[in-house]
Amino acid sequence: MDTVRTGDPDNAQNVMGREIALTVKVKRGAGLSGIPLPSYATSGSAGVDLRASEAAVIASGEFATVGTGLSVEIPDGYEGQVRPRSGLAAHHGVTVLNSPGTIDSDYRGEIRVTLINHGKDAFAVSPGDRIAQMIFAPVTRAELAESADLSGSERAAGGFGSTGVK
Repeated sequence: MDTVRTGDPDNAQNVMGREIALTVKVKRGAGLSGIPLPSYATSGSAGVDLRASEAAVIASGEFATVGTGLSVEIPDGYEGQVRPRSGLAAHHGVTVLNSPGTIDSDYRGEIRVTLINHGKDAFAVSPGDRIAQMIFAPVTRAELAESADLSGSERAAGGFGSTGVK
């Protein structure tokens, strides 16, 4: 397995000038050595780019699940959040359907991304294309306590749109 890191290989505690806070092991599928591992595009990038390992054509109004050929070992207490790439949304109307998709720390299968095409034209994905990004974030575990009553709030039970647009 490789690790999600770029930068100076002689300084494993540094990625693009920033200190590494987390090491994530990455396993690449067989025959996928030509597809780059996820990496941060810039020193200010919040997420690593995920690339397609297979071709797909997504018709307008349709969705498809596209493989990355990668499995990860995220440390306990963290998750991977699969999010859309803004350029795909802005230029093609393509986004991640279940955004953000969660990769749990105990999942070891292939990361697959469900893309939906809201654009007017079919969208072609080729192996190596950047199709999503993944953010690593800490997970807060909650203890749920059943209660017959909840405290009041200003919003109360107001749901969708209850706070207005302006």
